Amino acid sequence: MRHLIDIQQLSQEDIQQLIETAMDIIEDPVKYSEVCRHKKLATLFFEPSTRTRLSFEAAMYELGGDVLGFSESNSSSAAKGESVSDTARTVGCYADIIAMRHPKEGAPLVASRTAGVPVINAGDGGHNHPTQTLADLLTIYREKGSFNNLTIGCCGDLKFGRTVHSLISAMSRYDNVKFVLISPEELKVPKYIKTDVLEAKGIPYIESVSLEENIGKLDILYMTRVQRERFFNEADYLRLKDSYVLTPEKLKAAREDLSVMHPLPRVNEISVAVDDDPRACYFKQVLNGKYMRMALILKLLEVTV
Repeated sequence: MRHLIDIQQLSQEDIQQLIETAMDIIEDPVKYSEVCRHKKLATLFFEPSTRTRLSFEAAMYELGGDVLGFSESNSSSAAKGESVSDTARTVGCYADIIAMRHPKEGAPLVASRTAGVPVINAGDGGHNHPTQTLADLLTIYREKGSFNNLTIGCCGDLKFGRTVHSLISAMSRYDNVKFVLISPEELKVPKYIKTDVLEAKGIPYIESVSLEENIGKLDILYMTRVQRERFFNEADYLRLKDSYVLTPEKLKAAREDLSVMHPLPRVNEISVAVDDDPRACYFKQVLNGKYMRMALILKLLEVTV
């Protein structure tokens, strides 16, 4: 595997290998502290990000490597009209590996064709976010011990939520997994996810507008925010933005072993009063994301320890 553009590129064996590497990093970080010395990661972020960009940077620094790049398109030659393809080809002359976030679907794929070095998709529009999914998978693995026999509730913006699309694609390959898809009518999971992933693989799912009616069935609740930046109409965003708010009161109906996840940033969809609940796992996801990005960088650079 030269690049990571889509989570479907990773087999179950690939994912397990990455998880085992991440777990080894957690157990013995010193062993990995210099393995990427003299290697450079370029972070090309054409769209704002806090967690993903800093997570990549922290991952590379903790492997002993260096980081260069930019955090917004206005500070790059894209502001002058340079194409993604030319930017990637240029940066590939300076760095050993590239992490790219872009508002346009498919931009990291275009970059991978000219970069000359491995390219990691750090989020492309509403399409895909494979490294967030790797963070999610490590969190699920550490919390549940397995990917099989789980009922997963995805709640909020399921139309534009690239993290949801990637998670459904990844988890659809495991045994006895079920999905409960909770959203307003206007923000339902895209048809292609239902037909090409869920229905094509015979995976049971239900669609609902009610969190309260379904929370008691779930092993995992994956909350998402309604994303203002994906809306063309401000009125529609304001009407839908507070469709679901998870509170301690609503959690009373949930299982004691429920894992509450969120790719962050959150706005209002999880009350801060939930943060101290032992079922809250979203800040664990943040840390797990760093470990999985470390493992992925090692894999793509073919660094062995």
